[in-house]
Amino acid sequence: MSNPVAPIRVFWIRGQGLEEIEPAPSNWASPQEGFLWIGCTRSHFSEAHPTLLPALERLTGAALLDLHVSDLLNAQLASRHDETSDYDLLIFRRLGRGTKRTDAGRMETLPMRGGPPILQRIDTAAVGFAVFDRVLLTIHPDDGAVRDSYAARLLPAAPREADTRSAGARGVPADPRDATLRIISQIVDDYLELRGELSRQLEHWQNELLHPRSRFSNWSALLQARTTLHELQSSCEDQHSAVDRFAAGFEHRYADTAEDSHRVELLRVRAHDVLEHIERVMRHVTRLEHNIETAVQMHFAVQGHRTNDIMRTLTALTAIFLPLNLITGFFGMNFEFMPFIHNPAALAWTAAGMALVAVGTGLFFWRRRYLAQLPPP
Repeated sequence: MSNPVAPIRVFWIRGQGLEEIEPAPSNWASPQEGFLWIGCTRSHFSEAHPTLLPALERLTGAALLDLHVSDLLNAQLASRHDETSDYDLLIFRRLGRGTKRTDAGRMETLPMRGGPPILQRIDTAAVGFAVFDRVLLTIHPDDGAVRDSYAARLLPAAPREADTRSAGARGVPADPRDATLRIISQIVDDYLELRGELSRQLEHWQNELLHPRSRFSNWSALLQARTTLHELQSSCEDQHSAVDRFAAGFEHRYADTAEDSHRVELLRVRAHDVLEHIERVMRHVTRLEHNIETAVQMHFAVQGHRTNDIMRTLTALTAIFLPLNLITGFFGMNFEFMPFIHNPAALAWTAAGMALVAVGTGLFFWRRRYLAQLPPP
C-alpha cells in the first residue's frame, strides 16, 4: 500500500540546502535567510485556508486577494499569470500521467477518453503558485506528485556534514521566483517521459490505417485522440503565455543593484529555458496531430486507389465476357433457319471462336495493364 500524501509540507530553503520544518501555521516565522516554500494540496487548502491565509499574511505582510484565492482553489483554471504590488500569481497546468488520486469532490477527475491508452492517462491538472519575496505558496492536486518529486531532488538522501557540496550539486534555488521556474521546468520535463510511448501508440494507429488488409473502424476513438492532442496544444500555448508574462515582471521586482541585475539575468535565462521546453512540447504535439491527419488522408487515398483498381478489373472482365454473351445470345434466338444450326461441328467451332475472342480480349487488357494484380484484401 502506498504511503499517504501529506496535505501540507513546509520547507526552509537557503544557500546551504533545504530543511523541512513543522507544517503547523502557528510555528511559521519569517526567515532571516533564504525563503519558505509552503506546498499544500488543493483539498487541504480548501478546508484550511481560513487558518493558512492569516499565517501567510503574517509572514509576508500582504494578503492574498479573494479572487486569487478562488483561482488557487479552481482545479480547472487554464494556465495564466496575474500580479499585484506584493506578489505574483501563476497558474500552470501540469502535463503528465494521470493518477488515481485526484481532488476529491472536484471536477479534476479526468473523463474517460477513447483512443490509445496513453491518451486516456494524460493529466492536465492545475498547479497554483503565489510568489512573494520571501515566501512561495504552491497549491497542488491531491497526489502531491510535483511537490514531493521536487522536494526529493533537494532533500539530501541522508544527513551529511559536508552539506554545502551536496546542496550545490542539487542546485538550490536562490529565491521564490527561481524555485517557481525550477518547479515549472520539472513539470514540463515530465512530459518528455510520455513522448516515446505516445509516439508509439499513434504510430500503431498510423500503421493500422495504412495497412492494406486493415478494416479500420475505430473512428470515434481516433477523432477523440485528435481532440485530446488539440487540447494539449492549447494548454501548452496557455503555459507559454503565462510563463512569458511572469518573466516580463522580473525587473521591477528587484532593486537596481549589480547583484539584483545579475539575479534578474539568471532568472531570464531560466525562464527562456522553460519557454523553449514548452515550445518543444508544442512542436511535438503539433507533429503528432499532423501525422494523424496525414495518416487519415493517406488511408482514404489508398482505399480510393484500391477501389479504382477493383472497378477497373471488374470492367475489364465485363468487357471480356460481353462478346461471349453476344455470341450466345445470337445462337440462342428461336429461329428455324440459322447458319450452322444443324452442323455437327457447329458447337466445336463456336466454342473455339468464343475461346479465341476471350483470350484475345484478355491479352489486350493485360497488355494495357487493366488486369494487373489486385492489392490484397
